[in-house]
Amino acid sequence: MININEVYETNKMIEQENLDVRTITLGISLLDCADNNLDELNRKIYDKITTVAKNLVATGKSIEREYGIPIVNKRISVTPIALIGASACKCPEDYVKIAETLDRAAKTVGVNFIGGYSALVSKGMTQSDENLIRSIPKALAITERVCSSVNVGSTKTGINMDAVKLLGEIILETAEKTKERDSLGCAKLVVFCNAPDDNPFMAGAFHGVTEADAVINVGVSGPGVVKTALQEIHGADFETLCETIKKTAFKITRVGQLVAKEASKKMNIPFGIIDLSLAPTPAVGDSIAEIFEEMGLEYAGAPGTTAALALLNDQVKKGGVMASSYVGGLSGAFIPVSEDQGMIDAVNLGALTLEKLEAMTCVCSVGLDMIAIPGKTSAATISGIIADEMAIGMVNQKTTAVRLIPVIGKDLGDSAEFGGLLGYAPIMPVNEFSCEAFIGREGRIPAPIHSFKN
Repeated sequence: MININEVYETNKMIEQENLDVRTITLGISLLDCADNNLDELNRKIYDKITTVAKNLVATGKSIEREYGIPIVNKRISVTPIALIGASACKCPEDYVKIAETLDRAAKTVGVNFIGGYSALVSKGMTQSDENLIRSIPKALAITERVCSSVNVGSTKTGINMDAVKLLGEIILETAEKTKERDSLGCAKLVVFCNAPDDNPFMAGAFHGVTEADAVINVGVSGPGVVKTALQEIHGADFETLCETIKKTAFKITRVGQLVAKEASKKMNIPFGIIDLSLAPTPAVGDSIAEIFEEMGLEYAGAPGTTAALALLNDQVKKGGVMASSYVGGLSGAFIPVSEDQGMIDAVNLGALTLEKLEAMTCVCSVGLDMIAIPGKTSAATISGIIADEMAIGMVNQKTTAVRLIPVIGKDLGDSAEFGGLLGYAPIMPVNEFSCEAFIGREGRIPAPIHSFKN
């Protein structure tokens, strides 16, 4: 039974500690929309999305009113478009038309983002995959709500280095095409290793081919709640620290579970997963970095940061997994630099570097996220950073990703403004020694020996 103290506690978490549900994401399969005719394909995609998702935003708002829980974003993810467009799209321009259709559908139903402008190329690229990847710069430049992702590696297959090389060039081109907006297009493009089929978070969400026709996935937030809980046990031992994070993660995830179940019931669409995530926002007090400070580190990036993040990530999962029958997605603590005021402060002070962030990604969710780098950075260097991050994911059997933003026209000492949930970011230095000859090799890096489990 719920008692009155729990009600008070939840209200306090919402009102004072920035607890919110980051997103309700409705996954929609477009496999039945495939068609040889491009116009017909676009019509089917638009009709299916606007039919299945027509009540998504209204449902989210009614849950907010009923329970007083803020739901920051309502989103849609769709089947990777490289699969859906293969028969009809003969060139990158054809794919751009699909991106426009997705954007139009997203605006019609009123969602914040639509993800799934994606290709899965961890072992090799079809012509359709390559056409979609080459269309990304223009597609992200002319649309507002479309998000794109490319999976270039997995523990089972290794890393497709041809795709990694191409994506370094694509990221630079995307930056160039949106340079008047601080290269914002790159904030909507993620490169993955081991991308999951059921991720509710943008920009990496797509509706995997193993999923049902439509499904509700929910992503929670709540770093502010964890920080407040840790303030109450200031200076306690590690056991008490872990217990506190675990109990708090349970409460946060329980709120997400409630929202997911309600949304599923109201829309008559099956509930998929809860993503057990501590996802920061630019709001003061809603920061992963501030949790580290509360644990005893002067700033994020100080010695001990990777250990603190490993502890945090593990306890979030241990607490959250008890609160929901179905967990999935990326799950853990996210470290997007531009979306976390504490991270931004740490970068500005020189406490946090790209290399330290890379080390931190070994023990947390996702990877090098929302990092602004000089616009003059070469495509090969970007590909090298991607390759490093993919290797971490491949060898450690975890999802890693890169969302780098080379901000055209800006250099060290400048900052980039992305607005809203994406925040702002100081330009971070990048190792300028060349890796061009390495990236120029063709083929793929083979899977690690421990992948061979058949």
